[in-house]
Amino acid sequence: MATKCGLHSGLTFDTFVIGNANRVARSSAMLVAEFPGERCNPLFIYGGVGLGKTHLMHAVGRKILEDNPNTNLLCISANRFINEVVSLSAGGRYSDEKIQKFDNKYRNLDALLIDDVQFLCKRGGTQQRLFNIFEALLPKNKQIILTCDTYARQLSDFDERLISRFGAGLSVSIEPAEFELRAAILLQKAKQQGVKLPLEVAYLIATRLNTNIRELEGALNSVIMRAEVFKKPITEELAKEALQGITGTGRISIENIQQSTAEHFNIKIADMHSKRRVANVAYARQIAMYLAKELTQKSLIEIGYAFGGRDHATVLYAVKKITKERAQSQELNHTLHLIEQDLKNWN
Repeated sequence: MATKCGLHSGLTFDTFVIGNANRVARSSAMLVAEFPGERCNPLFIYGGVGLGKTHLMHAVGRKILEDNPNTNLLCISANRFINEVVSLSAGGRYSDEKIQKFDNKYRNLDALLIDDVQFLCKRGGTQQRLFNIFEALLPKNKQIILTCDTYARQLSDFDERLISRFGAGLSVSIEPAEFELRAAILLQKAKQQGVKLPLEVAYLIATRLNTNIRELEGALNSVIMRAEVFKKPITEELAKEALQGITGTGRISIENIQQSTAEHFNIKIADMHSKRRVANVAYARQIAMYLAKELTQKSLIEIGYAFGGRDHATVLYAVKKITKERAQSQELNHTLHLIEQDLKNWN
């Protein structure tokens, strides 16, 4: 039943590893799964590539179907939705019969899940169709869940009415996984493959790659394959050989982070190095230090040196402070997401 609805096997709440980066999103998704259509409608999940948005959306769908197998649910990618809309005018002429069938299909759903809605940009006709579906489903308390690579208000070439609908329920972000979460994900992925992954190897991979879950899994597979090919146990040494040349930091540098953070907070780049303790400057500096620890492989001492010669204790304090705050503040999560999105332009 779940497969017919477009849901992938294995993408459940049980296989979703929880950490500070996704805890709020996971809790929100569980709430929606337990009370579909009643609260948080629509649910808008946003974040970078490969962070678990799709997994979480499918987990909600599977939970809804488990609780009520008769639910008329559809999980579909934005690209497939676009193709369905385009097919309505095959040959350059709209078919009343096709339109009626399309409308009946979508307007009679109990739950609609759409992945990667950012691909609907510049698709005016498709956006109009989706808007009409929103207008048909939401008043009936039918659940809608959307995933996107950015916050709804950051979408370009979108109908303002549709963006308004996206944000009318609950918007939650999934942030890049912190070190502990990356390691936990690797251990679970290995377990799913029947492989015993030493903890020190999980830590090594988690340190080497800090981008997204897909790349973590790719690195893990490289390690496992090397062990199988050479018939050797998985050790730190073997992992280092398998991961030669692989890094998750791209060309992101501390200087990139300082500049993007300074621009976001509208302060001078020199403030990152200065001794100024004005509240907004100090806060921006702490965020930049936190991002430097998360997105580069620099030590606390190296990071402190790049921020005007500060000692490692100052950097550690900033990292702990921002880590704690982001677990409690949706606004801070959104700020970090925007800066991280901007940093992608450096790659």
